[in-house]
Amino acid sequence: MDTISYNWTEDRLSPLGERGIVIRCGESLSEVVHQRVMSVCALLEKGSVTAAVEWVPSYLSVTLFYDPWISSYEDTCKLLLQHLRQLNDESKDLKSIGMGNPPRIVTIPVCYGGEFGPDLEHVANEHGLTIEEVIAIHSSVDYLVHMIGFAPGFPYLGGLPEQIATPRRATPRLQVEVGTVGIGGSQTGIYPITTPGGWQCIGRTPIRLFRPETNPPSLLEAGDFVRFQPITMQEYLELERREGKG
Repeated sequence: MDTISYNWTEDRLSPLGERGIVIRCGESLSEVVHQRVMSVCALLEKGSVTAAVEWVPSYLSVTLFYDPWISSYEDTCKLLLQHLRQLNDESKDLKSIGMGNPPRIVTIPVCYGGEFGPDLEHVANEHGLTIEEVIAIHSSVDYLVHMIGFAPGFPYLGGLPEQIATPRRATPRLQVEVGTVGIGGSQTGIYPITTPGGWQCIGRTPIRLFRPETNPPSLLEAGDFVRFQPITMQEYLELERREGKG
């Protein structure tokens, strides 16, 4: 398997401020590029770059924050490129870079529609579908967590079926409740905190995605898969009580 092989050249790296390096892993969103992103994170997790402090994966890149007192930008880039080029050989043995285990699948229960999903009917009407069909389609696939961002614990999920891809709202809401499941273009996601937002709100989960009292504080991580499970209002309220929110 050599799908993560890449031409790791100096122009794939660029500075971000005085202690950051952006590592570009591709030019367009795909599972192959996502594999590269995860492989770079696995490489950094192994401690291959001694000056590394932390790193943040995104759709097409990984941003590495390093300690400039330990290593300069130039020396850190040289070491990075040395290890990144080794990934092309190691890509045939994903276990060697920490990617041998099957991905984690997290089931997220969702109560669709009603007060929890005020835009569900709009999404259905946009595509000439019934509400039940939208729910069935939305909960029929496993979604890849490409990255966490926007708000603490917010997962950007890829894999939304084209039948229900719907543009964001023309006017964002000033308040979207915690746990709301939304559609924004060809993506779906879950609001981990109450915040303004412009995605089409189709349901809500009682499961807490952002847990500041735990380590790590985010329930989901890049590389996970999310599976949505439709539940009734009664089931929602019971799960909410278990989560300690009710």
